[in-house]
Amino acid sequence: MKTALISVSDKTGIVDFAKGLVERGYRLVSTGGTKKALEDAQINVIGVEEITGFPEMLDGRVKTLHPVIHGGLLARRDLPEHMAALKEHNIDLIDLVCVNLYPFKSTIMRDGVTEPEAIEQIDIGGPSMLRSSAKNFVSVLPVVDPSDYQPVLDAITNQTDDIDFRRNLALKVFQHTAAYDALIAKYLGQNVSEEFPENLTMTYTKKQALRYGENSHQKAAFYEDAIPVPFSIAQAKQLHGKELSYNNIKDADAALKMNAEFNQPAVVAVKHMNPCGIGLGDSIEEAWDRAYAADSMSIFGGIIVLNRPVDLATAEKMHQIFLEIIIAPSFDDDAFEVLAKKKNVRLMTVDFTKRLDDKELETVSVMGGLLLQDQDAVVETEKDFKVVSKRQPTEEEIQAMVFGQTVVKHVKSNAIVVTTAHQTLGIGAGQMNRIGSVEIAINQAEASADFKNAVMASDAFFPMDDCVEFAAKHGIKAIVEPGGSIKDQDSIDKADEYGITLVFSGRRHFRH
Repeated sequence: MKTALISVSDKTGIVDFAKGLVERGYRLVSTGGTKKALEDAQINVIGVEEITGFPEMLDGRVKTLHPVIHGGLLARRDLPEHMAALKEHNIDLIDLVCVNLYPFKSTIMRDGVTEPEAIEQIDIGGPSMLRSSAKNFVSVLPVVDPSDYQPVLDAITNQTDDIDFRRNLALKVFQHTAAYDALIAKYLGQNVSEEFPENLTMTYTKKQALRYGENSHQKAAFYEDAIPVPFSIAQAKQLHGKELSYNNIKDADAALKMNAEFNQPAVVAVKHMNPCGIGLGDSIEEAWDRAYAADSMSIFGGIIVLNRPVDLATAEKMHQIFLEIIIAPSFDDDAFEVLAKKKNVRLMTVDFTKRLDDKELETVSVMGGLLLQDQDAVVETEKDFKVVSKRQPTEEEIQAMVFGQTVVKHVKSNAIVVTTAHQTLGIGAGQMNRIGSVEIAINQAEASADFKNAVMASDAFFPMDDCVEFAAKHGIKAIVEPGGSIKDQDSIDKADEYGITLVFSGRRHFRH
């Protein structure tokens, strides 16, 4: 008779699986709560202590960590010396292990959970049995996923539990235990000062398969953090519209990060990872009006994030153009009804009460590795500015420069933003030379009636004075840039020549 060892925290489907194993000639060995659940279902089961001859101890911390268990799991059936050792020590073979682990993840996600409570939910015996059975998958069926219960029963019945079937089960085990350990490491690492550990452990859960990747010939999938991040596209609730694409997810993520910078009513419009318009206002409708007016052409097909509930007036304005995604804390019923008339627009909500955690590191994949860095969470104010020109900025220009420095952090380098205190007017992004970005931003901004009140912000220093000269000749009265070039004095002299303000912020804001 074959033996199955069953010890599960999540008992979903376990009774039916156990019955199926009994029907297929297995005897069952179990522990604690699982044993009781099977006995309550009138299933014959042997307690693990009857096999080991040793009682559970230390409040259940030690029950399956025993040579009788792991000998029965790890013995190679094709090695006579292994089989002889089992016979010598009166150890029976174990042919199937069904284990899922203590609920560590759900425990640490509870409000107010203490570290000792979390530690008690670190499973030791479960992963040990799973790893032993998975190592010996040629002879032992390792079952960790309840969705595999029926396939395993079918494979046993039809004798299709071949090496490929078993290898796939073993793969699931090692993926599962690796993710479990990574989650524990992340939790413990929260209270450790080591920001960049020698060995980086990360784990993600597959959220959905995507229709395709960046282009239609590329396959893709979306994974979410094992510990859900409330303020994220991964945890957004989709209320309407078709499935998100790979590019939608990247753009929406960028738009959320931008909007998180602002506390007052703000609307961010994003195209291809860059803002095409950002507007602030006393109401969300006013913020929309300014974001739309910032670039009424590029916003077509854009991703929109609003940090206030969407009301009817704002919805009616957004409904007039094609938008890919609209994300907000909520939608008023009548606003939702208007926007949902377009079947393809994605309407989504995100929890704006739990904003971005500045301590979370940014990650970027490269061939053969991964880059990690702190977020660019600097919030610059007037106190950070050093006026280096003869002309002093007005109060309105200072506020515009603060806004410009906030926006320029989110524009691909080389980045130039022309803006007022509450609205972007022109954005130059991703050019190979800085003067190219200056020309794009100013040429776009000049069409605005508010251009006369605009300032210009740069993500990095000006390598020569041509950027200042171009801006001055086109009516810009104030510029903020980090400074730090060996030719800074040329830019200062050019600003004084044209009688405009030049301010150094002291901080670069590259975004690649």
